Amino acid sequence: MFNITTGLAIWCSEAMTLALVAFMAWRHNVRNKTYFYWGMGFLLSGVGFAMVALRGQIPDILSIEIGNAIALCGQSAWVVGYLALDRRKLEWWALLPPLVWLGGVFLPWVNDDYTNRVILYNLASATGATALAMAVCTAAPRNEGSRSKLGAIFVVQSLLCFGTATAMAVIGPTEAEAANFAGAAAMATGFLLTLACALTCLVIMERSEKHLRMLSLTDSLTGVLNRRGLFGRFDAVQESAFQNNRQVAVLLFDLDHFKRVNDRFGHQAGDIVLTVFARMARQFVPTGAFGRMGGEEFAAFATVADQTEAEALAESIRAEFCRVPVSTGDAIIPATVSTGVALASAIEANRDKLVSAADRALYAAKAAGRNCTVIFGEAEAAAPPPPEPDQTSGELVPTLDDQIHALRRVGSLS
Repeated sequence: MFNITTGLAIWCSEAMTLALVAFMAWRHNVRNKTYFYWGMGFLLSGVGFAMVALRGQIPDILSIEIGNAIALCGQSAWVVGYLALDRRKLEWWALLPPLVWLGGVFLPWVNDDYTNRVILYNLASATGATALAMAVCTAAPRNEGSRSKLGAIFVVQSLLCFGTATAMAVIGPTEAEAANFAGAAAMATGFLLTLACALTCLVIMERSEKHLRMLSLTDSLTGVLNRRGLFGRFDAVQESAFQNNRQVAVLLFDLDHFKRVNDRFGHQAGDIVLTVFARMARQFVPTGAFGRMGGEEFAAFATVADQTEAEALAESIRAEFCRVPVSTGDAIIPATVSTGVALASAIEANRDKLVSAADRALYAAKAAGRNCTVIFGEAEAAAPPPPEPDQTSGELVPTLDDQIHALRRVGSLS
């Protein structure tokens, strides 16, 4: 006959250890309640099964009704922990395991029969495992490869508990046989929970790696892509343009007289201007890529039907930004932006050449008086780069063609 007390003692020891580990992890980030709920789950499970193991030494109501209810509350706490991991609110079905137990254990034909109590507990545990599977698998789509495996573990646990309850209901075992059923199910459940803990750690590691990768590709001030993240999206934009028979457009934005903004209003006000522009401009490029190149310069990679659509996109961003002055709370800043655009077909699009051409167009916009858009079509984008920097000033000298083209575009856009 399976020694239930020994098995419960082993699980209690393991549960308390895992609870301690979870609480220690929670102390490093008390705002994240995930580890707290998991720690409470292991603590309640350990306390509940300890009370069950003390049957005969403490009143039956503490050992049977309350002890099992506390253990099942541990499952509910685990469910809440997985919901918190995905920043989801508490769901009513998370409380089902103890409610199922308490809803049936006080029925006379259940309370007075050990076999029926074991059946009821396994049904309640199957409900808890199902709730765990739902908490893991019904979140928004994520890229953690271990998440589906974790959900499968809880589904297997649910089937195991439900199968045990069904088999006992059909067979009608004696009390000794029921104890063996209960012990075997408990050992299998403990093994599955151990696997679940390992897979949960993998899910957290995968999420941490994804978060760190995202941080490495995101500008910390504005929240948009940084230069590395932006350049990494170019191939996807080019592929989309090729599949949809469109062109690739590179748009460079430079906030006008940004140094004056910092000097007059302070760097904190300058940061607000950068953030406002980034938030506004990103909305105009939902299917492309938008990011901060550095300083006050931003860029967007987008697919467009033709030069007219590229011009409309650039002008929409420029006009929207200068339409309303930026409010910092202490001051109103009339900020504007200059834009340079370069186009190429999807087949011939080269990131570096397009960025260089858009940079020349942006320089032409600056030379034309700022707060305007200069666009280079395919022929202009394929033109050779500008001369070397002036040896005395260190600045690029715009070509005559650049300046004439800028003035032509400004005249048509003003």
